[in-house]
Amino acid sequence: MSSVYIKRAQVPDLKKIMNIIAQAQAMLKADGSPQWQNGYLSLDTIKSDILAQQCWVLIVDGKIAGTATLIIADDPNYRNITDGHWKNTTDPYATIHRIAINPDYAGQHLGKIFISNLISHSYQNGIRNFRIDTHLLNKRMQFLAKNSGYVHRGKIYVDEPAVNHEDNARLAFELNL
Repeated sequence: MSSVYIKRAQVPDLKKIMNIIAQAQAMLKADGSPQWQNGYLSLDTIKSDILAQQCWVLIVDGKIAGTATLIIADDPNYRNITDGHWKNTTDPYATIHRIAINPDYAGQHLGKIFISNLISHSYQNGIRNFRIDTHLLNKRMQFLAKNSGYVHRGKIYVDEPAVNHEDNARLAFELNL
């Protein structure tokens, strides 16, 4: 059995994280998804996440196998939801953003393990509500969210560079514990 755990990312991890992000961007592009394209998810974004202590890495046998950003704060992109509603609008929530797993680790269910670890970390710190979003064409992330216990709640729009407004539409998911 492999040694698998999460830890906060550090600036020296940036190159490995960006390689994982670049691979995920290529996969999304190959799937026809505009998510994470057009200059979004830059080195500056990830570095900012690291400096804010919001970027996490998934370690498998001592190597970085994945990255994600965990934000415990109100997300302005989640204030307006259409085609549904949030179940819990009063308690604090954590949002998992920018999750990517190195494709060399495909088939090991590491995305679910990573999300589970991020949820456990947040739960230990008093958070009981979680949100996540993804593009309509990102079937992998939709499967991962549902398989991790999240429930589809509606549609939100993110503030990212895009060719058109609908490219910024995201399926919004929520998990209440």
